[in-house]
Amino acid sequence: MLLGIVVNEGPYTHQASDTAYQFTKAALEKGHSIFRVFFYHDGVNNGTRLTVPPQDDRNLQKLWTELAEKYKLDLVVCVAAAQRRGILDADEAKRHGKDAANIAPGFRISGLGQLIEAGINAERLVTFGD
Repeated sequence: MLLGIVVNEGPYTHQASDTAYQFTKAALEKGHSIFRVFFYHDGVNNGTRLTVPPQDDRNLQKLWTELAEKYKLDLVVCVAAAQRRGILDADEAKRHGKDAANIAPGFRISGLGQLIEAGINAERLVTFGD
């Protein structure tokens, strides 16, 4: 089955991010395909490379990055939601006169069209969080 995943919650504010990661990993391990993982609202906070959780806590950004690398996943962070939360790639940082980018490896910034495309192409679109 071809799945699209939407993550609406941040990695340390709600269980939805953990659940989305575990669901995505399990689906891939069972042979399903993921069209795209789209991070929206506070979910964009999964895509910052500046997250530094305590050593005994999970690092969801790193886990998503590793999963994306292993399975060639398309991890898309909503541009508008990311900008509101200070998450920028090099192009957005330059465009807005900022001196640094903080998007994590494996993630990319794009617009809501990517979410619409996932909904059209995936057999199921599974949403995690409000």
